[in-house]
Amino acid sequence: MLSLGEQFGSIDIYLFDQLLRGRIGPGMRIVDAGCGFGRNLVYLLREGYEIFGADANAQAIAETRRLAATLAPRLPPGNFRQEPVEAMSFPDAFADAVISSAVLHFARDDQHFQAMLHGSWRVLRPRGLFFSRLASSIGIEQHIVPIDGRRCRLPDGTERYVVDEAILMNLTEELNGELLDPLKTTIVQNQRSMTTWVMRKRT
Repeated sequence: MLSLGEQFGSIDIYLFDQLLRGRIGPGMRIVDAGCGFGRNLVYLLREGYEIFGADANAQAIAETRRLAATLAPRLPPGNFRQEPVEAMSFPDAFADAVISSAVLHFARDDQHFQAMLHGSWRVLRPRGLFFSRLASSIGIEQHIVPIDGRRCRLPDGTERYVVDEAILMNLTEELNGELLDPLKTTIVQNQRSMTTWVMRKRT
């Protein structure tokens, strides 16, 4: 019997919550936009989902391909592509779900953030699920130091592009999305703040 770690890997706990609630189910085509080393894909690969991923990091894509070859050898290596999320080569309306976990806060500036977001949203089909976790200022506003625009230095020493509730709510409307959950924010002892943003694409 597999341990929980072997079955689910290091999956984001809030993505795990979407699985538990049946929002991500068997037969869905999923794009992990900024997949990194595939930490959120272990269970999905094991269970036979149609998985695709993109990341600008060549080493990360090589590792994700190795992971897929072990857990889901039927998947072509070309499902996992070395390319930035703002310029993914997947077609429009391609995926039933798009995962963007700890990705958007690496944007360099407003223009880059918009390009990353719209590049990820573009590949999602109507009525599809968009799952994102990203750095925010929610709850730690007095602890962050602005650097340039929305790029800030967080108390944990990292630099991130940070959003707030108003920005996420405005973007939800601009994208013609609808929130499936209220925004949920985890504050880690005033060191950083991560917000979970889960939407359905209306059309």
